[in-house]
Amino acid sequence: MDIQIISRDGEPEYAVLPWDQYQALLKAAGLQQPIPAPLSSTPQAAAAQDLRPLADLRALREAKGLAIESLARTVGISPSYLGLIESGEREPDAAIRRSLAWELGVAGWRDAS
Repeated sequence: MDIQIISRDGEPEYAVLPWDQYQALLKAAGLQQPIPAPLSSTPQAAAAQDLRPLADLRALREAKGLAIESLARTVGISPSYLGLIESGEREPDAAIRRSLAWELGVAGWRDAS
């Protein structure tokens, strides 16, 4: 299995795995998960909508007095990857966006993405 563990305060908090592996686990457990309806007409529009609260990620981080290394470690990514996200060179996936929003206190972090 390809599982990504996201930690908070040194403790595992989330396990992220590919959708097909998730579906296989549900099937093995005798459960069935409906496929969620898309939130917007295009994936690009959904990603842009999710990123709006984090548009000025660096300013949000600095306003909280967080070093890039500290925030990255808390979210479970490398400082260099967070730097790429802050500069707009990389777009984080939904799990990382939610973790960043949670850590930075951005309203609506629970919104589906």
